[in-house]
Order: sequence, then C-alpha cells, then structure tokens
Amino acid sequence: MKYFKSIVLALAAALCCACAAQKNVVYMQDSAESEVSVEVAPDPVRIVPGDKLVIIVNTQNIHLMNQFNLPYVTRYLGATSDDVNTTSQGAVCYVVDNGGCIDFPVLGQIQVGGLTRDELASRIRTELRSQDLVRDPVVTVHFMNACVSVLGEVVRPGRYSLNRDTMTLLDAIALAGDLTINGRRDNVRVIRTENGIQKTYLVDLRDTRSLSTSPVYYVDQNDIIYVEPNLMRTRQSTVNGNTFTSTSFWISVASLTVTIMSSLYLIFLTKK
Repeated sequence: MKYFKSIVLALAAALCCACAAQKNVVYMQDSAESEVSVEVAPDPVRIVPGDKLVIIVNTQNIHLMNQFNLPYVTRYLGATSDDVNTTSQGAVCYVVDNGGCIDFPVLGQIQVGGLTRDELASRIRTELRSQDLVRDPVVTVHFMNACVSVLGEVVRPGRYSLNRDTMTLLDAIALAGDLTINGRRDNVRVIRTENGIQKTYLVDLRDTRSLSTSPVYYVDQNDIIYVEPNLMRTRQSTVNGNTFTSTSFWISVASLTVTIMSSLYLIFLTKK
C-alpha cells in the first residue's frame, strides 16, 4: 500500500510538471478555448533619418521620366570605376538626412521624415502635377535598408528585411524560424530607438490581449527583438547545471537506493 501511494504521488508530480511546461510554451493561451477580439490599428513603417529610399517616377514621356529618376548602375561589393565585370544591378538611392529630408531632382528639398511609402509617393505626385512638371506621374517608393534584428533563442538569429509595410512581432519571429523550445514566451524584449531615446518593451506572447495592444505589436525598422533563454537553457551554461532535473539522474539515484536497501536487507537477514 505504501509503494502504491508513492507511485500515485510520483505520477501526480509528473502531470503537474507537464502542465507547467505547456503553460510556458503555448502562444496566446487566452484564445485557446474561446474567441478573443482585440481591435488593432495598422501602424505602417515610417521613414526615419538614415533610411535609404529608391524612388521611381514613371510617365509616358521618357525624357521627363529620366529627369526625375536616379540612374541605374551596375556594381558589386568593392567595385571601382575601372572594373569591367559586374554581378548585380541596382538603383542609386536617396539617403534621408538627420533633418528627415531628401534632395529630389527638380523639386529640391522634400521633408520625408515620418511619412509612409504611400504618403511620400502621394506627396511627390502632387508636387509634380501642381508645378505642371508631369501630368500623369506614377510614383513608387521602396525601402532599401529597412530591417529588424532577431536574437536569442530562435531557430535562425539574424537581421531580416521588412518585406511589407505592416509587419507584426510574430511575423518577424516567424522569419527567424520561430522560438526554440528553450525560449521564454513570457518575456520577449523589443528594443526600439524613438527620438534619440532607446526604449525596451517586454511582451508576453502567451497573452493575446497583451500582445495585440503592445506598442511594439507592429515592428519598425532597426528594432531589436531578443528572446530570453529559459531556466533549463541557462543551466546548460554551467557544468552539470541540469543534472538534478534529468530523468537519467533520478533513475540512477533510485537504482542505487534499491541496491543499498537490498544489501542492507540481506545483511539484516543473515544476522537474524
């Protein structure tokens, strides 16, 4: 009877550990059994100083079009003007200065800081029409260096390009191959520089409402996402850090205990 109780207690402890582990791993747990509705306002990436922009103006008049488009050049890393062989093509880009401006052909200085791609394209179209420079302009704007860094306990840490205007934190993590089993879901850090001040936000991926209402639900260029390792992973940095939590260790202890007790029992019988 005593051994039966011990087995029941051991099974109960194992089940509790399994439930605790699941609670630490599953995303958005509050929506697992019911619908959770959270209003989310799209927050597209906005232009900031240091951004590199490719701006292309298309029109039926090729001569006018060439006036407003920077030339396409063939180049490769480390190339000089005397090199002949080339491996790639790309457009010369506009670099946004510290005041949030670019120097656009004919139009001159344009304030672009804080605008989205669509807003900048609309502003250039309006200026070209209002000054009677181009009647039918089609303007497209692209980021060349808008990236986000994903570090820590993810499958593929690295720097990833923002491939659309509104990218969520989960999208960015997906680019890095998702969190590993050793990554903490409850304490993901997002480091963002706003108006010259670096801020750190903590996000709990297990809570749908907390995630969706976070200021960093939509990522910006140059955001740094860091996934903290859990206790199990941290212990691996020390010698025998996870020894006492391993199954093999406790099996060995149990086996040794049984052996010792068996030996003591035999000794007791022989003396008796």
